[in-house]
Amino acid sequence: MAERTSTGLLTMMLEPTPAVAMTLPAEVREKLAELELELSEGRRKETKEPTSCAYRQAFYTMEQEVPGNWDITQKGYEKKRGKLLAPYIPQIQGVDPSLQIDNRIQASSQAVLPGSKHNKSRAANTRDERFRSDLHTEAVQAALAKYKERKMPMPSKRRSVLVQSSVEACTPPDTSSASEDEGSLRRQGRLATSTPYQGHGHPAVEHWFNRVIQGSSTSSSASSTSSHPGGRSVTTTNTTVHAALNANAAATALADLMAHTQLGVPVNSRVSSKIQQLLNTLKRPKRPPLREFFVDDFEELLDVQQPDPNQPKPEGQQMSPLEGELLGVANKWPPSLPAALQRWGTTHPKSPCLTGLDNAGKPVYTLTYGKLWTRSQKLAYTLLNKLSTRNEPLLMPGDRVALVFPNNDPVMFMVAFYGCLLAELVPVPIEVPLTRKDAGSQQIGFLLGSCGVTLALTTDACQKGLPKAQTGEVATFKGWPRLLWFVTDGKHVVKPPKEWHPPVREASNDIAYIEYKTSKEGSTMGITVSHSAMLAHCHALTQACGYTEAETITNVLDFKREAGLWHGVLTSVMNRMHVISIPYSLMKVNPLSWIQKVHTYKARVAVVKSRDMHWSLLAQRDQRDISLSSLRMLIVADGANPWSISSCDAFLNVFQARGLRPEVICPCASSSEAMTVAIRRPPEMGVPPPGKAVLSMGGLSHSVIRVDTEEKLSVLTVQDVGQVMPGAVVCVVRVEGTPYLCQTDEVGEICVSSGSTGVAYYGLPGMTKNIFETIPVTSSGIPISDRHFTRTSLLGFVGPDSLVFIVGKMEGLMVVSGRRHNADDVVATALAVEPMKFVYRGRIAVFSVSVLHDERIVVVAEQRPDASEEDSFQWMSRVLQAIDSIHQVGVYCLALVPANTLPKAPLGGIHISETKQRFLEGALHPCNVLMCPHTCVTNLPKPRQKQPEVGPASMIVGNLVAGKRIAQACGRDVGQLEDNDQARKFLYIQDVLQWRAQATPDHPLFLVLNAKGTVASTASCLQLHKRAERVAAALMGRLNTGDHVALVYPPGIDLIATFYGCLYAGCVPVTVRPPHPQNLATTLPTVKMIVEVSKSVCILTTQAIMKLLKSKEAAAAVDIKSWPMVLDTDDLPRKKSPQMYKPPTPEMLAYLDFSVSTTGILAGVKMSHAATSALCRSIKLQCELYPSRQIAICLDPYCGLGFALWCLCSVYSGHQSILVPPLELESNASLWLAAVSQYKVRVTFCSYSVMEMCTKGLGSQTEALRLRNVNLSCVRTCMVVAEERPRIALTQSFSKIFKDLGLSPRAVSTTFGCRVNVAICLQGTAGPDPTTVYVDMRALRHDRVRLVERGSPHSLPLMESGKILPGVKVIIANTETKGPLGDSHLGEVWVSSPHNATGYYTVYGEEALHADHFNTKLSFGDTQTVWARTGYLGFLRRTELTDASGERHDALYVVGSLDETLELRGMRYHPIDIETSVIRSHKSIAECAVFTWTNLLVVVVELEGSEQEALDLVALVTNVVLEEHYLIVGVVVVVDPGVIPINSRGEKQRMHLRDGFLADQLDPIYVAYNM
Repeated sequence: MAERTSTGLLTMMLEPTPAVAMTLPAEVREKLAELELELSEGRRKETKEPTSCAYRQAFYTMEQEVPGNWDITQKGYEKKRGKLLAPYIPQIQGVDPSLQIDNRIQASSQAVLPGSKHNKSRAANTRDERFRSDLHTEAVQAALAKYKERKMPMPSKRRSVLVQSSVEACTPPDTSSASEDEGSLRRQGRLATSTPYQGHGHPAVEHWFNRVIQGSSTSSSASSTSSHPGGRSVTTTNTTVHAALNANAAATALADLMAHTQLGVPVNSRVSSKIQQLLNTLKRPKRPPLREFFVDDFEELLDVQQPDPNQPKPEGQQMSPLEGELLGVANKWPPSLPAALQRWGTTHPKSPCLTGLDNAGKPVYTLTYGKLWTRSQKLAYTLLNKLSTRNEPLLMPGDRVALVFPNNDPVMFMVAFYGCLLAELVPVPIEVPLTRKDAGSQQIGFLLGSCGVTLALTTDACQKGLPKAQTGEVATFKGWPRLLWFVTDGKHVVKPPKEWHPPVREASNDIAYIEYKTSKEGSTMGITVSHSAMLAHCHALTQACGYTEAETITNVLDFKREAGLWHGVLTSVMNRMHVISIPYSLMKVNPLSWIQKVHTYKARVAVVKSRDMHWSLLAQRDQRDISLSSLRMLIVADGANPWSISSCDAFLNVFQARGLRPEVICPCASSSEAMTVAIRRPPEMGVPPPGKAVLSMGGLSHSVIRVDTEEKLSVLTVQDVGQVMPGAVVCVVRVEGTPYLCQTDEVGEICVSSGSTGVAYYGLPGMTKNIFETIPVTSSGIPISDRHFTRTSLLGFVGPDSLVFIVGKMEGLMVVSGRRHNADDVVATALAVEPMKFVYRGRIAVFSVSVLHDERIVVVAEQRPDASEEDSFQWMSRVLQAIDSIHQVGVYCLALVPANTLPKAPLGGIHISETKQRFLEGALHPCNVLMCPHTCVTNLPKPRQKQPEVGPASMIVGNLVAGKRIAQACGRDVGQLEDNDQARKFLYIQDVLQWRAQATPDHPLFLVLNAKGTVASTASCLQLHKRAERVAAALMGRLNTGDHVALVYPPGIDLIATFYGCLYAGCVPVTVRPPHPQNLATTLPTVKMIVEVSKSVCILTTQAIMKLLKSKEAAAAVDIKSWPMVLDTDDLPRKKSPQMYKPPTPEMLAYLDFSVSTTGILAGVKMSHAATSALCRSIKLQCELYPSRQIAICLDPYCGLGFALWCLCSVYSGHQSILVPPLELESNASLWLAAVSQYKVRVTFCSYSVMEMCTKGLGSQTEALRLRNVNLSCVRTCMVVAEERPRIALTQSFSKIFKDLGLSPRAVSTTFGCRVNVAICLQGTAGPDPTTVYVDMRALRHDRVRLVERGSPHSLPLMESGKILPGVKVIIANTETKGPLGDSHLGEVWVSSPHNATGYYTVYGEEALHADHFNTKLSFGDTQTVWARTGYLGFLRRTELTDASGERHDALYVVGSLDETLELRGMRYHPIDIETSVIRSHKSIAECAVFTWTNLLVVVVELEGSEQEALDLVALVTNVVLEEHYLIVGVVVVVDPGVIPINSRGEKQRMHLRDGFLADQLDPIYVAYNM
């Protein structure tokens, strides 16, 4: 049956008569067809509402299995079907009985699993099986069955986010593990199917999906166990079987897994087993093998996919342009459309022109040609003569006028349209804007503005319905120009005087009307059509369709544009035809209306879309007595859609019995720019028979036409759209670049040259040139003619018999890794996966977004309101597999939204560009999301492979050769600085206090403020000394010298006094933050831990805290019996201690400093007396602190520099410290700044959390603060105490906000310290301002520093961390070789200084592990100096600035903590960089933290907004991390604000977060596992 074209390459198959169908009598065929429909559309009877998906309805739903509780059950269906076919069984041989007597003979039955009762594969009965358009459905089912069984972790969702919480949505906890081999999975399948799945159609696919769903969980453990105690009963039938089967497998699998993670979280916690499942599902992305080494240049080149050498290439000859028949010139044709109207209006005034229907289908009004002529004249006269502004006529001929008419009023529209033509005005028909926020209405506004429209015509009813402003006038819509609205109803128009006649001229090249079109990106263009093109198009349509005078035509399409306008408003008038216009609103209520009208009016022609045929199939059972025998032509306007063939076939199948002849179905192809491109001629024209082609999808994705031979799954069946229009020349050109002609077996864009296409895009000359003035060239570059061609945006080819075939549209073209896919085809595949069960009215949108230099496919579907969580996940998993199998392309994101929430196009379809916009803005609000970046992103840069070690010596030599100095720097030399201060004579800080108590007893040292800003307590030198003595007296009798004492106090003078009391008594103080009374469960264990680890033998505290430590609530958190001795120091007797303790050497331990690092490790360091004095002296010199100074401190006093500033420095330098406890800022955010202003403080210290509280809490109140006389101009330096990379964004916004209060932008800086040395850098009062440099973030990942200009891509600003303190030396060392590095190289910061801590104090004897942290030496160069390793990466850079000594200034830039860095793909990432990107990606992300687990990147985001936004974040987070960091996010966790733990310095505790996540304690709103 195959017929070869002249090229001999393209094998098309023309439809032969099916052997089987002929053996069944017509009435049996009809009954079978009805039975099919009844099954596929079971629920229709109840709802009575047709599916309203306008452009996107796919028509595969016809052959779907529908489970129980619908009108007809599966069993009933099989029984009835069996009965019908019983008499004919002997006539059908060779069909596998397991296919249940499915009468199909073609090879595609091999695609179905033999032996599985596969009732999805029912055939419709009157078509040649090779072209069955439901092949697709079947292919999808077969693909799914064939697919490897992989477990996928199901996303977790908080109950409140679920669309509905049905009991089924609650799954039991994991019973299965993910690491069985596939063999065991399959064997279990056989065992298990015997019982639980009798109700299912095909166990093979269903079985493993149920496994997946039951083996995972929907919600966090708290909700799944507590809120549904009885939840299991529903699903147990399936689970029990699996549980029994999986017990052994699970046990062995878990043994294979690590028993614990490194943090001691058992792996069988639910989250981690999910991640394990996820790891098992990740397919290896298809990547070429890696080269030996990563060539470490900075331009990390993305992996460019090399074309596959085996991909199909076109082999045919170059196509030759195809000419349509000549356009016949008949003298009876009028010279223009207005002339035709004049002719019919005067010679046949009673002849009916247009009948409008109401929503009940009753004719409301029939417009005759006489009426149309007179009413159009009246309107034309009124518009030109009766509308004026300031005595000038409002409109001149050629002006543009908007026509805003509802879809159910064709009569008024027609009068307005012809009224404009008669007045020589240019009508611009647009949709009625219903709300101010209609999808795409803003773009329509731009179009009206660019066309210079000032007047809109509308009907009375429509004008009343438009949104109004307060004045009562029609509101101005967003983006629209100011319009005058004119109602065209009878009472507003006037009769023209006798002598006035409209100018009826011959068709010219002036603009006749402008039709709007929305592009793929959502912008709206106006296509101008000239009078001559309008007339020529009417001629061509008349000739192609064989229209004759006074024919009746039924039009279901939108009469404002495209085919509805061309056939139903323009060509109809040319031929005096009678149009029956069926409004969309009537079709929604009664989908059969158009068929009934064809029957009633004996219409010869009907103009419909596939969807109208599909809808009528759903409702046709009720109608017995309709006949379609009068139709000579059923024009299918969207015949170019890949799924229209299915509608045509199914429609013919049912209505052939009602008089519909197969040959009257005439698909056509058209585009707004080129108008009608091709149409199948009616049978009486003696044209060749219609053709169909079964094409290989794989070939099409490379733009090559290959008739499919072996692979039956991925095929596209297309029908022809007839011949080229009369008078037109058509050719096919390459889509991109120069318009070369395609080869005969190549798909390209169809171009048309004829007198009946659009002329231009209004006001867009550049785009007009590209689209309307294309000149196709041959392969040698010679133009094929001097005529201009118009690009149609239709992709297709020319088949045998000069038939045109369309396989897609430019709007739906998605180019993924060099292969082309059509959005419509992907929609069809998605819909073939059980659509009726799941997708609400078949509403699916498919589009591509650009992420990381390639297009990524996104599928968005509306799910039915009754779909459970399980259904959704199951459907999503299947869609992914179906698309992967059939199109060989991965889906990047699959989102489900609640029914009816996608933006609608004017006739109810999905507004694709608006949907895409919402997706990218995070405003889609899906209720389920599945991202699969692991499978589709295959162009990541190659992982970095470390080069073989370069020795430290060669590095130094390399630096010297490159002219780079070794990176080292130091603060001022302490030895040379004479500060003639008495305090220097004292080696011990407690001696300084005693000396001050004698020398300046009344000098105020401390002043503590409370939340009201009033002084809560003060202490002078003597008072502090006396209180310390009392504490010492209390301790001396009870404790031994050298005992450790925990001080658990709120920030205040008690803490300082007891600290000195301990030193007086020879004890070692350990300051501990008191537990939070409202949060004992988490804060008390930390207190307990520090007390135990520091081996404290006694706790000093206040009475209130003492009660708290021993309370009932405390007992619930810790074992309170094991506290050491607790003393309260509130009422100590005024006793003087016998004598002060004198330490034998300054190297003795003075105090222990405990702090929790950002990685969640509790580390205590030992500070000797010598180090303590050296630290105070360094700070004193850097900040120029003297007794006459006042400084304000808003820090926590428990560790690090905060402790030193709070407790030590004032005593050493004698200045007065104004202490502001940060906790008080929670009730009064302006407390610290008001104090700074009131006391005219020059130097102040705060933490990042304090700065954040001020920026967030006071940002909008600067005016109020100014009125309260808050003035910050006194501040010379405001330092943020930190142990991290400076947070530039925060310090800058703080400076910006408080600039209004006099804060100098130069004043704000940061300090840097760490565990080994609490103060390495501190800006101080002298020295140059802190500098900022911009480095390339990509280079940092390779441990390189590359300076770039501000604003360059991938640039990252880094601010210097203050000036290096006096006496401190810093060097940058290679983390691996421990050799010194050159200037501007990234390495570990090492520090040497008299105030380094002397070591870690831990109880577990792990000092050996960290010995080198405190005393390590370079492996090369200066190998004598002892350094301490800070554990921070950074670099030194010599600047152009000079410091106080006149030397060039060396700046230290801290990049981040080594412990925190993430090693991914061979590169080093700093969490903060990824977090910054994520926070920027959506306005509702308040905070973010990232960590890795088993090589997966986990991103936790805090959602500050409604929970419905939670799922919007998943795609945005994945996109931004891919785009900016070339990393694939493994898990996205959305949590409430405040869940990410931070320490007292405001640093994120990422490891605590990780432990919480793995132990399932975060109560997340949503957890998405990216596939």
